[in-house]
Amino acid sequence: MAVKRTASEEKMQALGLVSDSDFVFHLPLRYEDETQIHHIADIYPGQVAQLEGVVENVAVSYGHRKQLTATFKDATGKISLRWIHFYGSQKAQLEKAGLIRIRGEVRGSSMWGYEIIHPKISKAGQSLPQTLTPVYPSTEGLTQPVLRKAILAALSRVDFKDTVPEEIKEKFHLPSLKESIFILHNPSQHENTYALLDKTHPAWQRIKFDELLAQQIALYLARQARTQLNAPKLTFDDTLLFDKVLKTFGLPLTAAQQRVIQEIKQDLLKPYPMHRLLQGDVGSGKTIVAALTAALVLQNHQQVAIMAPTEILAEQHFYKMKKWFEHTSIEVVWLSGSLKVKEKREALEKIQSGEAQLIIGTQALIQKGVEFANLALMIIDEQHRFGVGQRLSLSKKGEDSQLDIVPHQLNMSATPIPRTLAMSYLADVDVSIIDELPPGRQTILTKLMLNERRDELLNHLRVECQSGKQVYWVCPLVEESETLQLQTAVDTYQYIQEYLPDLKIGLLHGRMAAKEKAQVMQAFANRELAILVATTVIEVGVDVPNASIMVIEHAERFGLAQLHQLRGRVGRGDIASVCILLYQNPLSNTAKYRLKALHETNDGFEIARRDLEQRGPGEFLGLRQSGEQLLRFADVHSDANLVEKAREGAMLFLQHYPELAHQHVERWLKGKTDYLRS
Repeated sequence: MAVKRTASEEKMQALGLVSDSDFVFHLPLRYEDETQIHHIADIYPGQVAQLEGVVENVAVSYGHRKQLTATFKDATGKISLRWIHFYGSQKAQLEKAGLIRIRGEVRGSSMWGYEIIHPKISKAGQSLPQTLTPVYPSTEGLTQPVLRKAILAALSRVDFKDTVPEEIKEKFHLPSLKESIFILHNPSQHENTYALLDKTHPAWQRIKFDELLAQQIALYLARQARTQLNAPKLTFDDTLLFDKVLKTFGLPLTAAQQRVIQEIKQDLLKPYPMHRLLQGDVGSGKTIVAALTAALVLQNHQQVAIMAPTEILAEQHFYKMKKWFEHTSIEVVWLSGSLKVKEKREALEKIQSGEAQLIIGTQALIQKGVEFANLALMIIDEQHRFGVGQRLSLSKKGEDSQLDIVPHQLNMSATPIPRTLAMSYLADVDVSIIDELPPGRQTILTKLMLNERRDELLNHLRVECQSGKQVYWVCPLVEESETLQLQTAVDTYQYIQEYLPDLKIGLLHGRMAAKEKAQVMQAFANRELAILVATTVIEVGVDVPNASIMVIEHAERFGLAQLHQLRGRVGRGDIASVCILLYQNPLSNTAKYRLKALHETNDGFEIARRDLEQRGPGEFLGLRQSGEQLLRFADVHSDANLVEKAREGAMLFLQHYPELAHQHVERWLKGKTDYLRS
């Protein structure tokens, strides 16, 4: 018979607190100092003070809003108390309270008087704790005392076997795990509170080092495991297909493009599967590198799949590949969720039979029913836009379990991954960087403009369009939202049509049918439209060389990497290009930071570094979509020095203590290692 859990136990389980180990590593968010009683004469604004005294002058006021007020005094002075939310009997309770202890943040000034709003009240005369009081991450209905009691019970039972050998602890000057855990849960009043709060205390350093160490070990083990797998066998004796695609492309490759193709070729000749990330700023020429890589594999009579996060980007790839492989025998097939039943069935049959050699599509490629004949290479564009689970799914589509054959994998990203992030998450990934732009690419001038100057901007655009230039106008939403009162793509389209009736305006958004979207994009590419009003479906991959002006509406609402991607849609021809960021006051500090960064630099790596500071690693790596958080305690940006030490420690660990390494990884990652593989 199953044991019925209490409401508190159910709430703890919802927080992931099941085993003693879960409770032990459920570490405090902050601490309250209840180890001393302060005197009113010594308090100051911003201090969290604990006072002992009596309450007088309790009253309910009925001004702008109903409030409960009182005066609290001790032997050294008085302070005001105030409750904005209170219950009926509270006034009588305070009047009869006698000597009590209160705790709360001091507000106000010495000139106008101090007050505490909604103080925490307890009995006076109780013995004071000898340690700081931890405050844990919790959920509604789960109180701190209940959580503290459960954690203390777990601390008394858990096995504190240290999985880090003495040699490594001594090398990196680490305290013991048990000592660190006990300090974090019950720090004495003499511990450095600031170091505890900003996680620079030696106890925190030990916890973060252990977590990063486990991650580094797991990544090295993942690389090791990959080298034990078999990759599809490829040779490059025949380069006819490669040469034909390059000739159709019609432009010379940059030195950077030639270098990364050589790096990829070396990987494809190895007996184990390639796992490479191709990074390059917006417009650096990643797509032709992907096409030439595909050609290397296709000339071995094996299949290649290219997966993109949006239908419009996947379609752009499809049309480019069709064009570049036009004079070859390669059949390029399109697969997306919007295909009609008959078209989809035909595509699936061609993929399964091997008749379709180059398959391009959206996440429809990983859906049930898609079976490849001999998938040898998968190329994932804008890899961080897919969840890690989706990337794993495509990899597993091409696996041959009987022969242990796993397809090669090339991930592409126009969002450069900063060095600390690459060290932390990509130890199992080889990175190629296209670090130069093709000749003729324009430097894009970025301007900031208040939304109130919209009509002035439209008058300027009329003149520019009449001279033959084309404009993207990007909006964040398709329809009006009650919570975000933003100008929408539909409304903007109608407004610009009315304001500029002499110009042809197009509209593009994600809810349009695939065929309709393709027609609009083609019309814009053919210069039949002067202005294209669009949502962020044009963020990546769209290539119209004549478009030289980008207007981003409500730029304060976009992420930094997304703004940089959108800006990269212009500057692709020989016309001087400009990106205009329309913004609405008042701006949050985050929005100011983003707009300032975009205004100051066009460097994708600098943009990525600043973006990492703000958003953390989840968006860069596609971890956000999975709901998984691989690092709970360490931060790859602020703990870069620990990442370096953990890498060094991982190598020592694996060389000298391989049996302990697996135990350490299991303690800290608990089955999340599969996510590191993708």
